[in-house]
Amino acid sequence: MNLNMSNKLDELMNVAKINELLHKKELEEKNKNGILIALAVIGAIAAVAVIAYFVYDYFFVPDYLDDFDADDFNDNFEDDFIEFSDEETKPEAED
Repeated sequence: MNLNMSNKLDELMNVAKINELLHKKELEEKNKNGILIALAVIGAIAAVAVIAYFVYDYFFVPDYLDDFDADDFNDNFEDDFIEFSDEETKPEAED
């Protein structure tokens, strides 16, 4: 009878160890799922932020290119230079 009790006790210990291992695996899977859910939430928030930025940029920021007029920069640079025809009229350099 002592041998039978010893076998049952060993069997009970083995079942307890198996249950403990299964419980650890369940906790690890829950942790992995939690991390996956956290990353999904962060990704969704980032996607909404990017969409909001582009909507703001498209609708609410003024278009500065509409104010640009290409004719404003058609200057005649020849007017900026003074040509002296005589050597007498040239200003003298200071010593």
